Amino acid sequence: MRIGLAADNGAWHKAKLLAALGDLGAAPVLFSLADVTVETGHAEPLRVPGFPGALPDGVLLRTIAGGTFEATTMRLGALHALEAAGTVVWNGPQAIERSVDKAMTSLLLARHRIPTPETFALSRREAAAAVVAREAAPGRPLVLKPLFGSQGEGLQLISRPEELPPEELVGRVYYLQRYVARRDGAWRDYRVFVCAGRTVAAMIREGDGWITNVHRGGRPLPWRPPARAAELAEAAAAAVGCGYTGIDLVEDGEGGFQVLEVNSMPAWSGLQQVTEVDIAREVAAGFLAAVRAGRAPGLAAVGAAR
Repeated sequence: MRIGLAADNGAWHKAKLLAALGDLGAAPVLFSLADVTVETGHAEPLRVPGFPGALPDGVLLRTIAGGTFEATTMRLGALHALEAAGTVVWNGPQAIERSVDKAMTSLLLARHRIPTPETFALSRREAAAAVVAREAAPGRPLVLKPLFGSQGEGLQLISRPEELPPEELVGRVYYLQRYVARRDGAWRDYRVFVCAGRTVAAMIREGDGWITNVHRGGRPLPWRPPARAAELAEAAAAAVGCGYTGIDLVEDGEGGFQVLEVNSMPAWSGLQQVTEVDIAREVAAGFLAAVRAGRAPGLAAVGAAR
């Protein structure tokens, strides 16, 4: 098989995936999406470094380097073109687009009847202010999140309309989600890693503040998720169409869980500290199996979620 690993940054994850793919008998070509070109003078106009004369059978995507809107669009376009030519891409461009856009993730979760905190996505400040006035109060805030943010960056608790920033500071999109506080007052939520449709590892994330991301100082703790949490994470992964993903969960206060986010390019260095599962090997094995089958993960049918 002709296998590519697309990784623009993240040395630790890149090394783990290269080693895992090699251990499983693959000889991956490491390349950057920034080096993929379109040249119409050839029989195949999409040119992928390291694959002269033919496109790869499979591409495992670890990261897409940040850049301009135009550069990101071109890189996602290359992934779409690879899929259209029959290359299996993990995670594929549709899953990336649907998970990076938190509003689309929330829409898909809602359509699949997957429990998630009540969410509002609006383009105008006056509309967002009306939602805050109606839905929030001191001690009962909403969380304002960047639409394209990650790793807990840029989160704000909003209790009053006047706390909303100007439109230009939020990319002219207000993504607001109800804050779900634990009854015991602890700052704790959960990360479940799903690969090839099944839960392979999970952890508690515990913080000294309400933002628990390990990148922001949260502490990873071992956790064996109950069946209802694992099933919920697997349903969320299917709803978005991810081959591998990190699903963030929060307790709903009634013995169940809600999905906070679906991450299509998840990091797992913190999770690896508290699990014996070799996560990179799980990702590599799931990806290679998909390539052999010639099948990328598809979106779950609406109504199929638990």
